[in-house]
Amino acid sequence: MAKVKKTPRPKAETPKGFRDYFGADVTERKAMLDQIAEVYHRYGFDPLETSGVETLEALGKYLPDVDRPHAGVFAWEEDDSGWVALRYDLTAPLARVAAQFRNDLPFPYRRYAMGPVWRNEKPGPGRFRQFYQCDADTVGAPSVAADAEICAMLSDALEVVGIPRGDYVVRVNNRKVLNGVLETMGLTDEEQRADVLRTIDKFDKVGESGVRQLLGKGRLDDSGAYIDGVGLSDDQAEPVLAFLTSKGDTAAKTLANLKGAIGASKVGEEGVNELETIASLLDAQGYGPDQIDIDPSVVRGLGYYTGPVFEAELTFEIQDEKGRPRQFGSVSGGGRYDDLVKRFTGQAVPATGVSIGVDRLLAALRAKGRMGGTSLGPVVVTVMDKSRMADYQEMVAELRNAGIRAEVYLGNPKNFGNQLKYADKRNSPIAVIAGGDEFDAGKIQIKDLILGAKIAESATLEEWKERPSQFEAPRDQLVAEVRRILDQN
Repeated sequence: MAKVKKTPRPKAETPKGFRDYFGADVTERKAMLDQIAEVYHRYGFDPLETSGVETLEALGKYLPDVDRPHAGVFAWEEDDSGWVALRYDLTAPLARVAAQFRNDLPFPYRRYAMGPVWRNEKPGPGRFRQFYQCDADTVGAPSVAADAEICAMLSDALEVVGIPRGDYVVRVNNRKVLNGVLETMGLTDEEQRADVLRTIDKFDKVGESGVRQLLGKGRLDDSGAYIDGVGLSDDQAEPVLAFLTSKGDTAAKTLANLKGAIGASKVGEEGVNELETIASLLDAQGYGPDQIDIDPSVVRGLGYYTGPVFEAELTFEIQDEKGRPRQFGSVSGGGRYDDLVKRFTGQAVPATGVSIGVDRLLAALRAKGRMGGTSLGPVVVTVMDKSRMADYQEMVAELRNAGIRAEVYLGNPKNFGNQLKYADKRNSPIAVIAGGDEFDAGKIQIKDLILGAKIAESATLEEWKERPSQFEAPRDQLVAEVRRILDQN
């Protein structure tokens, strides 16, 4: 008789490109998103939760195409509805909702959405296939007042979560201005225009001289490889460089420089006028250039946006993995995308919005010391006598009813030392201890675990005597004593 093979045990491992989120990560993210949601709510935006799965047709092709079908998304074929996929952002689902419920929704429709998105891309350091986004969009408002409002709301959101003025700037540009520059250059070949756009997108990495070389014959990159250029003449390249370097000391100076870069282009003039209006509206609301600034170097998502674009950059310094100082960088971006809903309706529907990178913003808050990456656990009521479980449950109920996070130890109570080890692992601030003698005397023992850890590290004998880490208290003072210790810590 053949020997039956044992079924191999599954490996306990997270799939490549994914991660698990534990206590502090989840609670701190929720606290941050709750603060942002309050700002969005104050601006009149409503929450929206869409399905995590969309038809592939509804998602469209807004991720980079590669050599395999449905690249960039996790897709599968349903028998009754064709190909579907996990959403790769929160904007494509909004476009579908705006089209599907256009007769029911109030327009302009203001909504915010927060949740996970999935991208079937190659993972790397800090780059995951599932991550959180936090979006706010206005659909159906053609006026750039909607763009200005998004910028103001983004500024408020950053400040309310703990990024102070001076540590960030929301930078604003306009795709129409760039289109005007391309028109002034006289470029009609679509492939060449696309090459110019890709070159402009490298401005923050290679600088003015690098862009000048790439617009011309080409340049050597840092690895020594030669990168072919677009092949423009110096005269043709000049409007692009004038556009990229038009940032002035004031918004008025920047706008004047942009007018020079676009020449006689009508679409470029429209873009500059829109930026002028945005600057005026923000100034009227009290937002200065230290918060929101006109900056032509913002060239994000050039193929996606149709008008104003904006990006929130954190300007404070951090150290990279090699200990070198660098600026934290971008945590949010967005802009106007008037063609997205048109895919469904055939009619142009104006829309503008912004997306916050949740994990990056959390990392920034931790770098600023606004969040610690750890959180206090519950008060642990230990178990000395299993027959008195009802008494322990009564104590924990009192704590919970007073709004104090608490739990009874529900493991094997035989080894009391293991209960305190459990409380330490939970990062618990306090352990409540009571056995038969304490119950008979109407007393409890309270152990201040935070103070105990400090004493173990560095406290002197005098400090220990002045404030012992464990003390006896009347049973009816349980809540008051626990609250007193929590307030001290």
